Amino acid sequence: MYYLKNPEEFREMGVKLPKGVLLEGSPGTGKTLMARALAGEAGVPFLSTNGSAFDQIFVGVGVVRVRNLFERAKELAPCIVFIDEIDAIGSSRGGASVSPHASDSLNALLVEMDGFEENSGVIVIAATNMVQKLDFALIRAGRFDRTIRVALPDREARKAIIKMYMKDKGDETVDVNILVSDLAGFSGADLANIVNLAGIEAVKEKKKKISMLHLVEAKETVAMGRARKSLVVPMKEKKLTAYHEGGHAIVALFTEGANPIYKATLMPRGPALGMVTFTNEDEFSKTREALLAQLDVAMGGRAAEELIFGEAQVTTGAGSDFNQATQLATRMVTQFGMSQAVGKIYYESRDVEKLSPELQNLINSEVKKLLDEAYDRARNTLIKHHDKLEILAQALLKEETLTVDQIKLRLSYDEKLKESPYRPEPKTNNGGDGNARKYRPRKDSDKTPQSYKKPATPQSAIPNLM
Repeated sequence: MYYLKNPEEFREMGVKLPKGVLLEGSPGTGKTLMARALAGEAGVPFLSTNGSAFDQIFVGVGVVRVRNLFERAKELAPCIVFIDEIDAIGSSRGGASVSPHASDSLNALLVEMDGFEENSGVIVIAATNMVQKLDFALIRAGRFDRTIRVALPDREARKAIIKMYMKDKGDETVDVNILVSDLAGFSGADLANIVNLAGIEAVKEKKKKISMLHLVEAKETVAMGRARKSLVVPMKEKKLTAYHEGGHAIVALFTEGANPIYKATLMPRGPALGMVTFTNEDEFSKTREALLAQLDVAMGGRAAEELIFGEAQVTTGAGSDFNQATQLATRMVTQFGMSQAVGKIYYESRDVEKLSPELQNLINSEVKKLLDEAYDRARNTLIKHHDKLEILAQALLKEETLTVDQIKLRLSYDEKLKESPYRPEPKTNNGGDGNARKYRPRKDSDKTPQSYKKPATPQSAIPNLM
């Protein structure tokens, strides 16, 4: 922005500014809005297009459009050229899915950005959520040599976004600080949608202001779907659902590392007949204990069904739980290095199918081991707290929805009863199955080069890395 306002200062110094800036981020994080805001702050013209506009079935059309775009930009310089979804034109050349016409358009773009002519005063900003697909020639130094990661908004950013969209439309019950604490993982577009849905509900109720209840309901609608209040659920299924959701809640309450509960409800939303929702705090990394706790909680629903009604009466309601748990366990094994048998190695999801059959079988067995152990831990937790599961399920059948405070009050909850899901495994020297030679720290009696004598290391000083 400073360059666009004062380009002569940079010319006097003889420095060159980036010709291209690549905005990378998840959908809805505000990449397009950021580019528009930059142009508005700098007070320069803003030319906008998208990658698919250059991909045409007629030969040469894409190339002509690229040239026309940059000719127009040179006339308006200094200015900003914004190309949204640039992966539509900038995908790696030579791929099976890339047509030769698209490659021609990409070649034209490369020449315009770093050809023989200097595009002085023209800055190209592009946006994508698939940066790994872009051609290396496009993102090299001299073209898109600056990549800005547009992440999901943190707590303060969410607060600012909510206030910007709310303006003065909220009543005295609205507490933005409480609201944003449970909105981790929501994009800027999601937050705008929440405020808009809350406003729609306020208008339908003939209200002049948006209340906190409107915002909470809108948040749950965006996250889980609209409440199906007219759906009549048979008592048998409702009872199964009560114990299923109670199982999730009990395992979460008594497992160390599990996310805090927000509420449990039997109100159908979307395809679900009930659900336990959790508070979402900003997290930048997760411990092994927290991941194992997440697996345990996912298994709590099916474990409760089997424990109360027997194996013959378990339902299909655990399908989505198994899906989430399997995806998490697979990443723990193939990407997070949390399997001693597979080792500390990283495999992309699409690369697993290319591995040898033996390695694929090993990965599958390790994933199954994690899931089976999580199910056993969840079942043992429910057996240990069987009386609390009964109390919670009956309360849900009576009240339909319970907040975390109401749940803890009814259960006489004691946080000291939490147990960690993590159990250390035997360490090996190569991440094997435990049958390999055990690692032995070097002793003074071991042979060492004469030029270097390593001091003895007390056994207590060796850190436990597991």
